[in-house]
Amino acid sequence: MDTEAVRSFVRAAELGQLQHAADELGVTQQAVSKRVAALERGLDVRLFTRTARGVELTLDGQAFLPHARNIINGVDRAVTAIKPGSRALRIDVLGLRSAQAVVLHDYWRSHPGTDLDVVTLRVNDPRTAVAAVQAGEIDASFRSVTDPAALPRDVRMIHAFDSPLELVVGPRHPLASARTLTPSQLCGHRIWVPGIAPRSEWAEFYDELTTAFGLRIDAAGPNFGNEVLLDILADSADVATLVGSRDRYIWPTNYDLRRIPVIGPTLAYPLSLILPRANPHPGLRAIVDHFASLAPLPEAVWRPSWALTPRRSAPDAAP
Repeated sequence: MDTEAVRSFVRAAELGQLQHAADELGVTQQAVSKRVAALERGLDVRLFTRTARGVELTLDGQAFLPHARNIINGVDRAVTAIKPGSRALRIDVLGLRSAQAVVLHDYWRSHPGTDLDVVTLRVNDPRTAVAAVQAGEIDASFRSVTDPAALPRDVRMIHAFDSPLELVVGPRHPLASARTLTPSQLCGHRIWVPGIAPRSEWAEFYDELTTAFGLRIDAAGPNFGNEVLLDILADSADVATLVGSRDRYIWPTNYDLRRIPVIGPTLAYPLSLILPRANPHPGLRAIVDHFASLAPLPEAVWRPSWALTPRRSAPDAAP
């Protein structure tokens, strides 16, 4: 069924004049007349009778009108649901306590009118997130494809911001009293990061980190969640972990855990944003500008080899 023919019928019925319907729809009266005639042929009924004052609904037309309105309303809602700028901006983050979610929340608090939908795809392979961007299921994803040449031509990846690492330890750990730490001071200590997923970007990050500084990253055991990890750290005198400085962690006061910045150099986890190359959601521009406004890191920074160069352009600028 031709939805524009249905739309012409609805407006003609509501306005009582083919010409008025044509004026509103931006077409000629003849076009509206042809659309209605085609609709009547398809339904095999008469929808209107012509009068000196315009058109009036037949009994069949009266029966069809409410259903025709539902058809047009459904079509309009469907178009609105997929039209950039008229629906919520959907962004995938690794977790709702991650640095990405924290920064997005900071942006939303300063721009509370933003229609923002923060989702978590719960996938480790960034190629799955790329496919979701391609399919239009999400507008952008905080993921990094460590080989940019492997990206499909219709998506691109930009630098979002860097997340400096901090060491988290319990009060009995030998490094607990330090105000800051250098990477060399971490050598020899067990840094437990459970559940590092093979082929994930963070697996490659920790591989390069251990090679660069000779750290002992222990990925043994399944990841039972942040609460279990924090429980173990609070009771341990030798286990530590690394977290991003903006990652949100909450623990009981009696745990007395310490978050200690790592400097000289700062160890930075690079966060990238994957988005469509053509026609990105209009709401992305302001969010990328917000990333650019974040405080820069110190000059002495270590990043993995695949990190993108920080940039200041908006998402619809040329790559």
